[in-house]
Amino acid sequence: MSVAAPIVLARHLSRSFRTVRRREGFLGALTDWVAPRREDIAAVSDVSFEIAPGEMVGYIGPNGAGKSTTIKMLTGILVPTSGEILSAGFVPWKERRRYVRSIGVVFGQRTGLWWDLPVVDSFRLLAAVYRIPADEAKRRMAQFDELLGIGRLLQTPVRKLSLGERMRCDLAAALLHSPKLLFLDEPTIGLDVVAKAAIRSFLAAANRDFGVTVLLTTHDLDDISELCRRVILIDHGRLLYDGQLEQLRTSIRPEATVVFDAPDLHTGEGQPPVCRGGLQPESRGNGRYSVVFDRGRLSAAEVVRSLMETYPVKDLTIQEPTIEDVIRTIYQRGEVENLPAHPAGVDASN
Repeated sequence: MSVAAPIVLARHLSRSFRTVRRREGFLGALTDWVAPRREDIAAVSDVSFEIAPGEMVGYIGPNGAGKSTTIKMLTGILVPTSGEILSAGFVPWKERRRYVRSIGVVFGQRTGLWWDLPVVDSFRLLAAVYRIPADEAKRRMAQFDELLGIGRLLQTPVRKLSLGERMRCDLAAALLHSPKLLFLDEPTIGLDVVAKAAIRSFLAAANRDFGVTVLLTTHDLDDISELCRRVILIDHGRLLYDGQLEQLRTSIRPEATVVFDAPDLHTGEGQPPVCRGGLQPESRGNGRYSVVFDRGRLSAAEVVRSLMETYPVKDLTIQEPTIEDVIRTIYQRGEVENLPAHPAGVDASN
C-alpha cells in the first residue's frame, strides 16, 4: 500500500532577524549612531516536520515561540535564513504567484476582505482574481452559506461586521478557490463562545467534506482539543514535540480524577476505606468524593469497577487534564525533557 507524499515538507527551517542593541543615555545613542551593535535573533531554529494530505495539525507554543514566523515562511511572506520548504509542490517564496492558488490564509487580526465594500463585492473580486467560473463560485457560496450562515451578510460593508461575522466571511473567502492547504493564525481570537463554536464546526466540516489540509496556530487550546489529533509544539524557535495530542497529554499529565457521589456512605471521622487497587478517595463534602489515579497503571474502567464494588456509588464523572493543563505543566515545571521522543515529521493522521 503506497503512502501519500506529504503536502508540506519543511527541513531544517531557520529564520533570523537582525536587530540593534541600544545603549542607554545620550552618549549611548551617539555611540549607536556611529557604531551600532547589531545581533541576529533566531525566531525559528532548525525546525523540520511533514504534514500529510487531509491532516489537521495544531502548531502551538507560547508568545514569541516562532509560530507566526513559521506560518509566514510556509505562505511565502518570509524567506527562510536557511532550510527548505516544499508546500503543495511549490517552494513558497520562489513560486508565490502560482503557489497562492493552492493555499488559503486567515490571520485572525487582519481581514482579506475589502474594508468599505459589501461582502459580496469582495467575493466577486476574489472569484475574478482566481478565475472561478460564475456558476462554480455561486455553488461554493451556497455551501458556505449552509455551513456558516453568511448569506444575510453579503450586502453589508465589511467595516460594519462584528468580529465573529467578519471571521466567518474571511474563512469563506480563503476557501472560495478550493485550496489544498489552509493556514490559520489565531482564527478565533477575540470571539465569543458561540462564534468560536461556529468556526470550529466549519473547520471540521471543511476538512472532512472538502479534504482541505489545515495547519492551525492558536493560543486557544480548546481549538486544538476539538479539531486536531496531532500537535507540533515549538518554543524559543525550536521544535519540542511532534505527534499525537493524546500521547503528549498522557506523558506529561498521566493522572485522571473520578468524582463520585455516595451520599449513603457513612464512614464516621476520617476518609473512606481504601478500595481495591489501593485507591484512597478524598471527601469533598456533602456525600461527594474524588479519587486520582495514574492512567498508565490503571484504566478508567478498572477504577470505576473498583469504586462501584466498594462504595454505594450513585453517580460519577471522569475528569482528565485539559491540553491547557498539559502545556502549562510543561512550561511551569520545565518538563521539556519528559516529552515523548518523536521522529521529525511523524505522520499522526492514523
